[in-house]
Amino acid sequence: MAKNSTADLLMGSPVVRRKEAEKTPSERIADKIYWLLRAAVVANVVMLFFPYFNPARLSGMINRNLSLFSCGVSYQSIVSNFGRAFRQGWVTEGTFHALNLCAALIILAVVVAAAGGCMSLGNRKMKKAGLVVTLISGLMELGAYFWLRQIYVAIVNEATASNRMKNVEPLYPVGINTLYLVLAIIYIVCAVGIFFLIPAPEKSDRFDMEPKFQLFLMMLPIIALAFVFSYLPLYGWRYAFYDYKAGDVLSSENYVGFKWFTQLLQNSATKRDIVTVLKNTLAMSGLGIITSWIPMAFAIFLSEIKNMRFRRFVQTFTTIPNFISWVLVYAIALAIFSTDGFINTMLNSLYGAGHSTNYLMSADHMWLKMLAWGLWKGVGWSAIIYVAAISGIDQGLYEAATVDGAGRFAKMWYITVPELIPTYCVLLLMSIANILSNGMEQYMVFSNSMNRESLQVLDLYVYNLGINSGLIPLSTVIGMVKSVVSVILLFVANSVSKAIRGESIV
Repeated sequence: MAKNSTADLLMGSPVVRRKEAEKTPSERIADKIYWLLRAAVVANVVMLFFPYFNPARLSGMINRNLSLFSCGVSYQSIVSNFGRAFRQGWVTEGTFHALNLCAALIILAVVVAAAGGCMSLGNRKMKKAGLVVTLISGLMELGAYFWLRQIYVAIVNEATASNRMKNVEPLYPVGINTLYLVLAIIYIVCAVGIFFLIPAPEKSDRFDMEPKFQLFLMMLPIIALAFVFSYLPLYGWRYAFYDYKAGDVLSSENYVGFKWFTQLLQNSATKRDIVTVLKNTLAMSGLGIITSWIPMAFAIFLSEIKNMRFRRFVQTFTTIPNFISWVLVYAIALAIFSTDGFINTMLNSLYGAGHSTNYLMSADHMWLKMLAWGLWKGVGWSAIIYVAAISGIDQGLYEAATVDGAGRFAKMWYITVPELIPTYCVLLLMSIANILSNGMEQYMVFSNSMNRESLQVLDLYVYNLGINSGLIPLSTVIGMVKSVVSVILLFVANSVSKAIRGESIV
């Protein structure tokens, strides 16, 4: 009985396996049509986040950098430039409320289509239900298409009535709206066609899906988040090829090709700054890598505490600083090390006035100071993964070592440490890959006129270059180079690990 249950878990339920083996020719045709439908769903989801594919930009006064997603979730983003137009009566706010609702309707249609696409991975009963969901999404998107046309006509009529056509700048993105129309038709036609191609499910069938597809759908939110926060921002790399200022529009007129790449290598001031910044970055990251064993050692000694209440207290007490923002950490440092802080107050009380030293303004040993603050803030949090790894070590190893006469430190050295080495190596590889990305918040809050040169790391330099100096293209170029170098370092470290240990993470 247990054997059959395990087989069902690995290969799917008996109903799923039987249906897979008994697919009709029409069902196989439906499977091929499903690929078109799923591709349309994926394309529609991606189009939500790219301004170029925004069908809701029905006026030149709407920011051209707005995506359809932004238009659907934020009414203010649509009408940010329409204050005077509303006051003067060139257009009415109701029209743009309708535009916001129409954009939200398209977003909802895409979400419903995505749900139908996920249901297409199930058995016949689930596929049938998913096709109904997909048909509904297609009808919603088709309705939104005609609604957009009506909103555009309303904007034109209002601008014509107020004789402000040039000010309102009505426009209708024919190609983009036609693309959404095509996607809606694909949803409707494919859903109807597949519905008749798939045989009717048996009455005894339940909604079912193979375990591999269930696991895929469990990972899908993580994949979506990785796309939105890790891959979608790569679209901003295009600024590196333009002479761009904040608020400008990217066009052929300000396209400069590789100008900023060459300036990075030819400008003497920039090269000097880059050398200083890289020195600080590599030093900070290097110190972090050198001391990366400390969380592992802390976790080992923590696991040796026999009093469980005291162990929980220590673990909680050392983990809490990770959740304190760097601004509050600086406030703590200010209360302790500033001229009026605890240490100077105590020195003045003991030795009289004149012994005050503002330790935060001093540029001496800034790398070590920042390392100490980083360890205080993160060692408890970093030890959690090692604590989890220690709990997974076979306790029989410790019992056998005890029988052989090994003491506590011998068991730590010969059992716990070797068992944690694989985990440590994986984290070490990730640290090497991120050697150029050591954050900016902590260095920003601790930075001042005296220690700025020692704390200017790469991430902070890019921020200052883009935000404070307005050199957005140059900061984008540096960010691109940093990303490429980080990927190269990851593969180099991975190759070294594979050659030495026979194991790798890629």
